[in-house]
Amino acid sequence: MARDIFHDLVRAGLENEGWTITDDPYFISLDSVNFQVDLAAERIIAAQKDNEKIAVEIKSFLNASAVTDFYAALGQFLSYRLVLQKTEPERRLYLAVPLDTYEMFFQSTFAQLAVREYQLKIIIYDSQNGGLTQWIN
Repeated sequence: MARDIFHDLVRAGLENEGWTITDDPYFISLDSVNFQVDLAAERIIAAQKDNEKIAVEIKSFLNASAVTDFYAALGQFLSYRLVLQKTEPERRLYLAVPLDTYEMFFQSTFAQLAVREYQLKIIIYDSQNGGLTQWIN
């Protein structure tokens, strides 16, 4: 599967926030069905000495229809989360979306309902200047 054009930007943003990229891409499977999530990362919280594990699916939302891009992103996200719940339940899955898409499409009633209903965890990245701008749990 081709990498998203903002793959390296999101990866750098995670590393700048102290995450260690452990898999790029991150392969998961359930029985004979295989999936490829864009990134897997871990971070040790020194104060608690806990190990956080995440997987990140990066989306650019560059097509003419944000709704169509969202359908594809949501389908992948839900499939990956289902497999992770069975194979690695401690790893949290995030959908990485660009700031401009978050400020426009994700503020619509439809998108907000979908985010709440499907309990999406989102990382917002700045596709113009780089960096991660917000984590939504």
